Amino acid sequence: MEELVIRDADVVDGSGGDSYRADVVVDGGRIVSIVKEAAAAGCQRPEARREVDAEGLILAPGFIDMHAHSDLALLRDPDHSAKAAQGVTLEVIGQDGLSYAPVDDRTLGEVRRAIAGWNGPGDDVDFDWRSVGEYLDRLDRGIAVNAAYLIPQGTVRALAVGWDDREATPAELERMRRLVAEGMEQGAVGMSSGLTYTPGMYAKDAELTELCRVVASYGGYYCPHHRSYGAGALTAYEEMVELTRQADCPLHLAHATMNFGVNKGRAPELLTLLDDALAAGADITLDTYPYTPGCTTLVALLPSWASEGGPERILERLADDDTAERIRHHMEEIGADGCHGVPVEWETIEISGTGDPALAEYVGRTVLESARLRGETPWAVTRRLLLTDRLAPTILQHVGHEENVRAIMRHRVHTGGSDGILQGSKPHPRAYGTFPHYLGHYVRELGVLSLEECVAHLTSRPAARLRLPDRGLVREGYRADLVLFDPATVAAGSTFEDPRVLPTGIPYVLVDGRFVMEDGRRTDVLAGRSVRRTPR
Repeated sequence: MEELVIRDADVVDGSGGDSYRADVVVDGGRIVSIVKEAAAAGCQRPEARREVDAEGLILAPGFIDMHAHSDLALLRDPDHSAKAAQGVTLEVIGQDGLSYAPVDDRTLGEVRRAIAGWNGPGDDVDFDWRSVGEYLDRLDRGIAVNAAYLIPQGTVRALAVGWDDREATPAELERMRRLVAEGMEQGAVGMSSGLTYTPGMYAKDAELTELCRVVASYGGYYCPHHRSYGAGALTAYEEMVELTRQADCPLHLAHATMNFGVNKGRAPELLTLLDDALAAGADITLDTYPYTPGCTTLVALLPSWASEGGPERILERLADDDTAERIRHHMEEIGADGCHGVPVEWETIEISGTGDPALAEYVGRTVLESARLRGETPWAVTRRLLLTDRLAPTILQHVGHEENVRAIMRHRVHTGGSDGILQGSKPHPRAYGTFPHYLGHYVRELGVLSLEECVAHLTSRPAARLRLPDRGLVREGYRADLVLFDPATVAAGSTFEDPRVLPTGIPYVLVDGRFVMEDGRRTDVLAGRSVRRTPR
């Protein structure tokens, strides 16, 4: 007898087609049979050792978070309810060009300091890996949900070139090509870049194109955080489209937003650019989160020249009064590339977390608010925070536009990604709420997408980008990564005021046929594993 039957579910199967009533049988981690309209037809109903009554619930494929920052959270937090409770059964990590493999001892220490704001310092993690394959093996010991990995181009450059702003030598470029090839051979699904973060931002297009050719030869895709989401956003998107055309590499645009005042109402221009490229034969997808504010680290706003050489050199420059004044001038009056070419507006920069608990009074306030409370300039507050907290503060950037968010999420190549940073005492609510917020707010309340469309955006489309032949749909023979939710009550619990509240209306989540959420509570099941690139 099979392990489980999910009885009388309204199946939204991920294809975008109409829902249907069915009994769905699961055994051995896979969907073994789907009996449509079993009760109405009066046929013999399937039996199993366990039965879940799904009356009134939607059964869908598990959601795929195409942009996650859980690289260390998956290892340090076996519960990981931030994602499991949302119905996420697969996360794509290694994002924005900076993560923890491939590394050597030097690079690992540098990367840990550089992205402590994203993932914490990692003092509670045993970094017993150096290669991509070893990191994936570590995930295979058991994690809350599945994870796929992108080779981080910035980390690769740090390993082969260092943190200097210069072109790679032919020997260094060849080493980067080998590192990318090795990572793909070991199971990575593609490569990411953070082209407003050091040291990845120092790579010229020719260098990126060469690395993308390696990625494409293994059937992977390129996922850039491109060079501007502000003043030069459309040019930056065009650059990525042309670069991947030259490399003949599939392109997935990370958190494809149009932010800052210069881009208000300009999402149609981006979508026209993508439609023209798609019509010409390009292979392009994108992801977004369903919120207007962004989230990053405070140090990321600095001009690239101030970040050259890595974290210790940044701290040295900030400590020098003359150099710090140059940084301020660049940020406030010119528009630093780290702030997307737009002069920083301190009233939009909210501190969301600090590494040092003694600095908690800054959290939840904008830099401008803290400056006024202290009778200081915003730059004085920013400089002190960066120096005292050794570059660890994270921020929310209130620079988005709702009309752009809605327009982009309707596009036919759109997928969902939380870009969820789990660090900080007041993180962005997208880390805990992205997927139920799509379903509750944008589907049920606003009708921006139909339920069937939205589920396809969150399941089969990302599975197709990842080239996963047995995930993303409710189909016989497919992996039993599944979510059951109530369409009338599903909603994000997280808010900007209280961002760690879990969602409502998602009682059951299965990974590999095992319940990681049951009756709305996290079980102790660790059914997640690495999901490695499928060979051509």
